[in-house]
Order: sequence, then structure tokens, then C-alpha cells
Amino acid sequence: MDQNPQPHGAHIFHRRFWRVTVLTSMLFRIEFDPAELFEDRMSQIVTGRSFAKTPYTVSAQDGRIQISTADAAIWLNETRFRFSAKSPCTGAIWNYGDPLHNLGGTARTLDMADGAIQLEDGIFSEEGIGLLEDKSCVFTASGVLCSRCSDAADVYLFLYGKNYSRGLQDFYRLCGATPLLPRYALGNWWSRFWPYTQQEYLTLMDRFESERLPFSVAVLDMDWHLTSVPDGYNSWTGYTWNRKLLPRPAELLTQLHARGKHVTLNLHPAAGVQPFEQRYAQMAQAMGLAPDAQRTIPFDFTDICFRNAYFSVLLHPMEQEGVDFWWIDWQQEAESRIPGLDPLWLLNHYHFIEAARHGKRPLILSRYAGPGSHRYPVGFSGDTVVSWESLRFQPYFTSTASNIGYGWWSHDIGGHMDGIRDDELICRWMQFGVFSPINRLHSTCNRFAGKEPWRFRHDIREIMGGFLRLRHQMIPYLYTMNHRCHTEGIPLIRPMYHGFPKEEAAYCCPNQYEFGSQMIVAPAVSPCCPKLEMAGTDVWLPPGTYYDFFTGVRYVGGRRLRAFRPLSSIPVFVRAGGIIPTAKFHCIDENPKQLFLRIYPGADGCFTMYEDDGISSAPGAKTQFLLFWKQGHFVIRAPGRHPFLPRKRAFTLCFCGIVVKEATVRCGLSEYKVRCIYDNTLKGSLAEIAESETDQDVHVFIQDYLSVQAEIRRENLFCLLQRAQIETNLKESVFNALEAIGYRFFPQKLNSLPTSLHEAIEEVLGLY
Repeated sequence: MDQNPQPHGAHIFHRRFWRVTVLTSMLFRIEFDPAELFEDRMSQIVTGRSFAKTPYTVSAQDGRIQISTADAAIWLNETRFRFSAKSPCTGAIWNYGDPLHNLGGTARTLDMADGAIQLEDGIFSEEGIGLLEDKSCVFTASGVLCSRCSDAADVYLFLYGKNYSRGLQDFYRLCGATPLLPRYALGNWWSRFWPYTQQEYLTLMDRFESERLPFSVAVLDMDWHLTSVPDGYNSWTGYTWNRKLLPRPAELLTQLHARGKHVTLNLHPAAGVQPFEQRYAQMAQAMGLAPDAQRTIPFDFTDICFRNAYFSVLLHPMEQEGVDFWWIDWQQEAESRIPGLDPLWLLNHYHFIEAARHGKRPLILSRYAGPGSHRYPVGFSGDTVVSWESLRFQPYFTSTASNIGYGWWSHDIGGHMDGIRDDELICRWMQFGVFSPINRLHSTCNRFAGKEPWRFRHDIREIMGGFLRLRHQMIPYLYTMNHRCHTEGIPLIRPMYHGFPKEEAAYCCPNQYEFGSQMIVAPAVSPCCPKLEMAGTDVWLPPGTYYDFFTGVRYVGGRRLRAFRPLSSIPVFVRAGGIIPTAKFHCIDENPKQLFLRIYPGADGCFTMYEDDGISSAPGAKTQFLLFWKQGHFVIRAPGRHPFLPRKRAFTLCFCGIVVKEATVRCGLSEYKVRCIYDNTLKGSLAEIAESETDQDVHVFIQDYLSVQAEIRRENLFCLLQRAQIETNLKESVFNALEAIGYRFFPQKLNSLPTSLHEAIEEVLGLY
């Protein structure tokens, strides 16, 4: 966290009740206080005001003060708290207090949500103006939080227009960078509210392993602690192992670690520390109470004595047994003994600090506590209803959170409670989870609510398993995007208008988002059309050429289309020139010895993969992949030797959507030829590159290739018609009619087909 709250003196304009800090040419801090008690300390929201010097001018006329930079201007009323700014988008004058058409931020929780909810504001609007009003508590010189000295107005005015990327990067400079997640957090999480016994839980993990279902995080919900408690006490809050279920907790944690699982325990701390707890006497003594007091010690995180004892007495011993991080399930009010100070924020802040005390990267799972919460990942969105409406809202909710810098939401994938059994819904939710920030399966305490893939019909089970494996295969890509978010201020998931701000269509596809630098994802959030056995999803492709990640089909961008997908896939697109590094699904706690690179033809491309030890703050290494398409040249720029990398590494290159017969490989002084094999499942040509030292560059040359787009489209058309629940003779006539004209256009005589079938055929043939 940047803890330099003091701006350079040259940034500040001060006249009577006004103080304006020109942080950038488009970001102003505006304070107004008749008592002139201006605030310079770090707040809960703002941690750093030390920006580079920005030139500005000041002029005064008719009782108004104008402050101008190269990119923006604001006007202040000399005597009253009124200010104005020019809209960067429309040029109109906006007055403080006038409504803005905000593009949305995020919300504290999705608890009990069955579909869309109201979002808090982000820092962007249709007018190009954003407000961040800071009334949060501040830190004293000794690091203690306190209320502000006055009720002075303290407003951060963002005038970035449609420059969302720069606006968000400056937001992070102001409010702190998003931390780098440990690598294991990007794998699949298993979570269920269920009273597992120790043997049941280990048996479950072993079955996951035997069925090739990878998980990197094991979540133990509240039944890890005592829940059968004396009358008059709260069973939700607990800090004592439930030894009836888990008789040897340290052994359980050791066994889970041996199986490659990182463990988090659920906490509901609101009820304080109750007399039946194993460590009650130590806690009472730490609080200056008689060990036999036998009265509940109230939860109060504003009390430093309670806070220190909470960690040292209650949690540290369990961390020594093997607990890796904590799930803080605070569902109570947002008030504490200090006015304006939310206990949830305190829990997030101090848990995160404590988690870093041994030099490892901190991680928590907790709810959103307002702007600045991005500094405490990961976010727990709460207990949603199992419904299509809930799923339909989550892609928009997740991407829009980037408008307030909150990039690591974790949802209850599959929904938490209520609803009805719907295998298709679970499948689609799982697919969204794999292409979301955190893929955490979860469900309520209901014997019929589990998310184990084998609970569902066979085809769904197989699809779920494939997507769970895909998530782990994508770790090299995801981890690079994790580092990009931390260092460059670009979240993994962001709305389409962040990357394409001048395209009107980018604002009209709320359920579609960029997934890192290489992918565009539009999750399937509606049931399949019964006649097609495919789900239709509205998609906007930006200008350019794109390939379907799953089928290899090439698409021409700059247009809208309706994308139809069977249960086995969702619309995921990669731009021509895209490069996506993947690995075997079981490689997560170490960097892989073999990488599988998906390479998409048609344009030059570059991807710089980041790797490190995955858990500490030690520096990492970068491997650069370069595609020079017209030259048929692919380059792997070696990262050099590092202790966290294998000494040698092999590569499999998949040239997607084309047939390549042979490749020439140069590495150091050696040169050899590789026979490429076309994989009909992946729809690409595979070139196996022998392992080489990680300090040696590799050059791969291809000369002759054939496009297989016509073959892919013909195959997809056949599968579409084969799957369709329509008259068999109609299928034959449609296929023959299209084949006769070479699939180049849609014959007029077929215009009477059902709309969904018509649209699906147009997409397959590229006629949209």
C-alpha cells in the first residue's frame, strides 16, 4: 500500500475556505471548510496523494475562481460550497449536485439476491465525470483510526471522459494498488456448508483426485467449530475445533496440504468470544478479565486490546496448525464505537495486515466494505438464490466492479440456496465461474444442494470436469493477468467499454467482458432453445478478426451477432495474433516444465508471461512470446535462470484454425524440423518443441499452411442440424441447399426457417 498521503506543495491551491489539490490534469481533490481544518492524513479510502507535478492556472472573475489544466477546468464559488466542471464528453457545464448517469460500481453483498440489485456508484459516468466523496476515518501518526476533525467537504473529482484505463490507473495510485494474489487462489475452490467428518472430507478430496477434478483451495464452512453450544449462546460464532467431526484437526490440515490444498476456515466473529470456547481463559486474561468470568467478551475491533488478543490467542494457534487464510463472514451492521467506522472494513484491513506478517502474500475472503476495498482481496459476494436471474446478473456485476477498482469478486458458483434443481443452470454457472476472477463452488446446508459433478447427469458431469481442468490449465495466463492487475492497474475482468471507449456498441453488451488481454467472454446465461439444444447469446465483436477459443471458427469483428453454443461451450473469442499460455491442469503450486501455447493466426502478436514463486514478494521472471505472422516466425524469449523456474522447459505450439505440415526449430546452435499433427478436437496444428534451457531463446518457423475454416464451418453446420429437434427431411434439404452454393450466402427459400435456427446457421456460416 502506498502510504504517502501528502501531495507536493506545488499541487495545492488554497484560498479562504477552499483547498484544491491538482493531482493530475484530470483529477482534482476539492475541500471546503469554513474552519479551514483541512485533512492531510491517510484515510480508509485514500492512501497516496503524491502524484507528479501537474501545471495549472488560476484566474478569478465575478466571484468565481477558475482552475485549469491542459485537459480540464473547474470553477469554484468564492464564498459558498459550490463548484462546477466541464463535461469531457459533452462540453456542457456540470454543477456539483446535478445528477450524473453513473456507469455503476459494485455493492456490499449479493446476499438473498435473486437477480439484479442496485449498485453503488463507480468513478465513471456517461458525462465523463466521476465523484469519490471521502468521509471515511483517518489514521493518526501512530496508525490509529479516528473520526475526522470536521465535517469538511472532501471530494475527488475525476474528469477522465472516456479514458477509463487512465482514470482507473490514477484511482489505484490514489487509493492503493490491488495486491498480487498467491497463485493457488486462481485455481478451483471447493466449498460447501456441510458438517463433514474428517474422514468424509479427505475421502471427498481423494475422489476429486481420482476423477481428475482439480481443486487448489479447500474451504471449511462453520461446522469446523462447535455449533452445539449451551443455551443462550450464539452457535454461528466459534473458535474451537469441533472434535466430534474433526478429531485431529492438525492432522487434517497436514493431509489436505499433502493433497495440494490450501485451507481457509469460516469466521462469524460478531458474537464475540463466548465462555465455552477452548481459549476463553487466555482471551479473558488478555482483556484484563478474570479467567473464570464466564461472560461473553464482546466483539470490538476498535479496541486494540481485543484486536491483538483476537489474533494472537484465537487465530494464530490455528494458523500454526496449518490454516492458510480466513473467510470473514461478517453479515451485521456497519457501525462501531467510532462514528463512521465499519467493523467489516476493520476486519478486512487488520486480517490482511496479519496475513502478511510472515512474508507471504496475504489473502482473505470477505465482503466489500466500500471504495478502497480492492486492497483486501478476495471479495465474497454472499448467498445468492439458485436461479437463471442470479446467473444472468453476475457477469455484469463482476465486470462493472472494475469501475471502482474491485477486480477479485468470488461468487457462490452454482448459487447458494433455494431455487430448483436445474442441471443446465449449474453447468452454465460453472462455465462462467471458470471465466470469472475466482471459481469457488459453494452451496447451503441441504443434502440435495451439493455441487460435486457426479451429482448431475452424465453429459453435464463430463462438461463440468472439463471446465474445472481448463481453469487449472489456464493458470499461466491467469497469473500473468494477476500480475498485470497489480502492476498496471488493469483488472482481469472489465467491461467492454474500458478497452473500446469510442465504440457505442461497447456500452450495450452488459454481460460481455474482456477476460485479460487476449480474450473476450460472453457467458451463456439463458437456457438452451429446445429445438436447437443450444443457448443463444448476444455478442458484440470489436473491429478486427477473432477466433472462437473452443471451435477455432474465425469471425470478422466490428458487428453484433447472436452466438449459439451447445452445453459443452460458451462464446469465448481471441483476437487474431492472440497467444494464450496454458499448462497441464495439475501444475499449480510450481511453474510448469511444459507449456501449451495456443497461437491464433492472421496478425502479429505478443504476450509476456509472468512467473514467480507464487507466494512471496520475491521478484519474478518474464517470458516473451512473439508472433510475426507474415514472416511465419514465432519466438520464445527466454526468461533466464531463476530458482523458481525449471531448468529446462518444453513447449507444445497449437496453431489454431489452420493446418501446418512442418515447422523448423532453432535453439542455440541446434536446428531441427518438427512434423506438425492436426488435432481435430482442438482444431489446430500441434508442434512439439523439445525441452531447452530456460536461458535459451527458441525460434520456430512455419512456411506453408492451409486454412481449415471451410471444413470447420461445414462440420459445425452438420452438428447444428444433427442436434436440432426438427424434421429430418428439413435438415437434409437445408444442408444440401447450403452445400450447393458453397455456404457463401443464405438462400431465400430458407428464410422461412424458425428464427433461432436461421440465426444459428448464419453464425456458423459467418453470414451475420
